[in-house]
Amino acid sequence: MPGGEKRGQKMHFSQKKLNIYRFFHDLTKLAKLEKINSMDTNPQVVFSWEAPLRAYKKTSTGVLRFYVAIALLLSLIVFFWGEKILVLPIWAVLFLFYVFTITVPPIVKNQITTFGIEGAEHTYRFEALARFYFTKRFDYYVLVIVGKPPFNYHMYFVVPDDETKKKVTEILSDHIMYQEYPEKTAIDRMIGLLSSLMPEA
Repeated sequence: MPGGEKRGQKMHFSQKKLNIYRFFHDLTKLAKLEKINSMDTNPQVVFSWEAPLRAYKKTSTGVLRFYVAIALLLSLIVFFWGEKILVLPIWAVLFLFYVFTITVPPIVKNQITTFGIEGAEHTYRFEALARFYFTKRFDYYVLVIVGKPPFNYHMYFVVPDDETKKKVTEILSDHIMYQEYPEKTAIDRMIGLLSSLMPEA
């Protein structure tokens, strides 16, 4: 019996050592994981969100009829004007517009940092930006950021919901001017007109 008790005590002691080893092993793995996560976190990122690369139409049947009607109308106009060579470019451009509209774009990560705004692997510093505003395209808000003169280039970021829009507005307003009712360019007005004519189904 004494020998059996000793063996039992040794087994119990070995089990304790094994449990302690497992505990410290798991603790070490957890510490390493937290270290990796902390390295992946950029302290200069103020806010980030994920959204499609561009706004797109989720339904396609009515949109297809819309584009076919537009293409036929423009083709008839240029045909009667005698510019038959323009028929092919019209159909090519409208086909590309249709594909870019209904094809689901990739999801990209946009983020605002202490230095500027980043999206689609491009960085724009606040020093080069003048103002921003929002437009509505299909089911999305589109953040439009305008650069400073003389270039006045435009950058577009899709904003998926009202909460993200509110947060982006609060942060960007501290760095560049926010225009609630912007002066739209000819391109903006053309896009708005096409969007208003776009069928819902």
